Amino acid sequence: MQNRVTSILNIEKPLLQGAMNSLTNPEFISAVSEAGGLGILGPNSGEARNTQSAIETTERIRKEIKKIKALTDKPFASTIMVNENLTFTDYIIDMLIEEQIHAVLINGLLDENIFNKLIANDIKIIFRPNTPTTENAIAAEKLGADVFVATGFDEGGSVPENIIGTFSIVPMIVDVINIPVIAAGGVSDVRGVRAAFSLGAEGVYVGSALIPTVENPAAENVKQYIVDSEAEDLILFRNLPAYYRSLPGKLARELKEMDENGATNEALAKHMGAGKNMRLGMVEGDTENGYVSVGTGISSIKSIRSVKEVIDDMMQDFNSNT
Repeated sequence: MQNRVTSILNIEKPLLQGAMNSLTNPEFISAVSEAGGLGILGPNSGEARNTQSAIETTERIRKEIKKIKALTDKPFASTIMVNENLTFTDYIIDMLIEEQIHAVLINGLLDENIFNKLIANDIKIIFRPNTPTTENAIAAEKLGADVFVATGFDEGGSVPENIIGTFSIVPMIVDVINIPVIAAGGVSDVRGVRAAFSLGAEGVYVGSALIPTVENPAAENVKQYIVDSEAEDLILFRNLPAYYRSLPGKLARELKEMDENGATNEALAKHMGAGKNMRLGMVEGDTENGYVSVGTGISSIKSIRSVKEVIDDMMQDFNSNT
């Protein structure tokens, strides 16, 4: 069974893998695409350190793309982080055009020049704002986005500024735009998929459910920690731009205590250590001094499985034999 999302992105099943920063690598991304979904290259895939060089960053991403191409001939996407400083973005977009990437996930600002350049080169645009609103949904459609990801407060990590749950934000966005809407945040089993579709979504954006998989680069103890945890275990604290969600650990508890004692969002963000401590917690497995970013859908995750098993289970209604 096909729909607008599968047709636009040339995939078998309307499931997009969350970009998840450094929690992606070529093996994981290709496994998602081979299972019929859309694998998405995260912004810090394959790198233990961040670089301040636009050229070095671009070539690192190119190297990861070539590895993915060697593992699968199925479509996959790459992330573009768009902010006020477009130096990195320009280099990366030129490289993605050279590498003939089929689709990009844009996180951040709506920039007309970037959209026009991607559209001119027949690259599909998946737009995912940090905080979805009816205003930025309408603007994204007007600029030429192919699909819009509506992220609810249920997601893991840095959550939207507006405290609106996934199953409230999805129909709100569906009602104001004509392009397909993808539901993100807390969707981790077939029940969540069906609920999202019943509200008008035409696809799901999945992060947490794909972390405790054999192919994901997360540490084994982190995968088991997710399996053993419930949504009620999660810690929520203020951060930039608004809130952050993590499983418990020493750092997460410190941040929660700082929040309760009135620390500013800026102070919390500084103590948190951003991507460095995400990698420490989730890739290196130090869950005390790093943090473990997952969404409220983790209660439905019962075991460590292969990427294909997770996707086949979630996409039961789209499997070719059904």
